[in-house]
Amino acid sequence: MITLTAGEIALIVGGELHCDRDLLISKAPVFDSRLATPGSFFLALQGEKQDGHEFVAEAYRLGSMFSLTTHIIDGPCIVVKDPIAALSILATFVRKRLTNLIVIGITGSQGKTSTKDLMAHMLSAVGPTVSPAGSFNNDLGLPITLLECDDRTQFCILEMGARHKGDIARLCEIAQPNIGVVLTVGSAHIGEFGSASAIAQTKAELITSLDTAGVAILGTYDEFTPLMAKLHSGRTLLFGEQPNLDVRASDIEIREGRPHFDVVTTAGRDAVGMRLVGAHQICNALAVAAVGTALDLPLELIASSLSTAESSSKWRMELHELEDLLIINDSYNANPVSMAAALRSLAFFAQERGGQSWAFIGKMHELGESGPALSAAIGTLAQEIGIDHLVVVNAPEYGDGAGELAVHHVSTIEAAEKFFGYLAEGDVAMVKASRSEGFEKLAEALELYWNEKNGVNE
Repeated sequence: MITLTAGEIALIVGGELHCDRDLLISKAPVFDSRLATPGSFFLALQGEKQDGHEFVAEAYRLGSMFSLTTHIIDGPCIVVKDPIAALSILATFVRKRLTNLIVIGITGSQGKTSTKDLMAHMLSAVGPTVSPAGSFNNDLGLPITLLECDDRTQFCILEMGARHKGDIARLCEIAQPNIGVVLTVGSAHIGEFGSASAIAQTKAELITSLDTAGVAILGTYDEFTPLMAKLHSGRTLLFGEQPNLDVRASDIEIREGRPHFDVVTTAGRDAVGMRLVGAHQICNALAVAAVGTALDLPLELIASSLSTAESSSKWRMELHELEDLLIINDSYNANPVSMAAALRSLAFFAQERGGQSWAFIGKMHELGESGPALSAAIGTLAQEIGIDHLVVVNAPEYGDGAGELAVHHVSTIEAAEKFFGYLAEGDVAMVKASRSEGFEKLAEALELYWNEKNGVNE
């Protein structure tokens, strides 16, 4: 973060200063008191279960210079009406100060975090780069990420999520992106938006925020995203797997579940062999290649970065190679597109290894009235691609389209564990559900069970 005094911050956000105005702040704020360090300040947020004001003492003890609060506390603070609104005001100010910073905004119904990780790997080889921790893509996470930038930062990558119309437009007002990337428009959050068309309109807010000097990077994996080119009068790059696109993939192969292809741009073509798992990573990689193209990076650097990048985010297609068993832990989240991609990867690995495929899956949330039909379609896909066993936790709707596929219905994660005993050497198990289902516990339980069965000490 650029260095500011407490007095300057209070003036910027319109807060009441109740601390030494000359306190120097040089680090981005934190909302978890355990992460406070000297030079930072603490956001006392009111959550559903906890009130951040109860943790200001701990934050101060760990080095927080002051807290941003809604009322006077026993300690240094700046009092504001709404800490998150104040945070956005501060981030907007800092963004305007960093005139040489290149901000890349990423949105899409799926793939944002993987694309962010790939892009951070590529851009970090060029210059100082800031990117979000995890999925920091909302009114809290985006400003905090932006505030991590200082005068030395060359690139800032920002994920932009949305649950309502106007969410991305509001984030763009803060971030002022130079490059806008729209990956796909899918069915994630369709229960809140009502239709894919409404989702597309919200994702397009990123493109309409760009000025004429900005660059729009658009995928061609759905009917809506390419049409956003009409909303931008500046440079636009289309990416995908079709001929004649600005950035495309050619000669695609999947080896050991990982994509291999030639990336083709106006600068030529170069080979990519990804370390990330799943054919769906091709879309993410091409988006990154398009950003590299927009920035005039050498094609060799783009291709080598895509070939050497590894996932830095937890529970996203993590491969756990145990003794004679492979576990795919993709438990961070789930929507119809990512669920389909994970199942296809499971099928690939099982075919290569010669064992049976086990999909332990749970609910996909935020699908609204379309949920049962979209879940049934996942069951149909599982049957079509040859998944051997579908263990469904509290989500019977998957079985409605599964036909002759062996579907095992259970009501709890604990009940799903009884199927561990049926797994055999050479099998592949995949674990996936929406974040709130807590399926990382199931993946951990399976790994523990298998290691104990084989006498492996962690």
